[in-house]
Amino acid sequence: MDQPLADRGCVPCRGGVPPLAPEEVERLLAELNGGTGPWEARDAHHITRTWTFPDFMSALDFTNAVGAEAEEQGHHPDIHLTWGRVRIDIWTHKIDGLTESDFVLAARIERIAKRMRT
Repeated sequence: MDQPLADRGCVPCRGGVPPLAPEEVERLLAELNGGTGPWEARDAHHITRTWTFPDFMSALDFTNAVGAEAEEQGHHPDIHLTWGRVRIDIWTHKIDGLTESDFVLAARIERIAKRMRT
């Protein structure tokens, strides 16, 4: 069996590779979501998810934890922080589409979310 997405590391994209085909996006999305889940693929171009929190500081703490993970992985999502809400959009900017590393980062973010809510 393959290593779970959250246990893999992001691989830097140097460009010059095609984005994932829609079928591969759907396969990885199903793996990320465990068959059903809150991450969505938009036009096979990026993946997105929104979390809600009871207050601004909880949302900010989550944002900071995601930022630290992104920096460690060298793969940086778009993070939209508002009062009690964080939306994350992930894609590989260098190829203007999705790579496996986008799903790896999303799985790592899921791990952070679960850890912070327990």
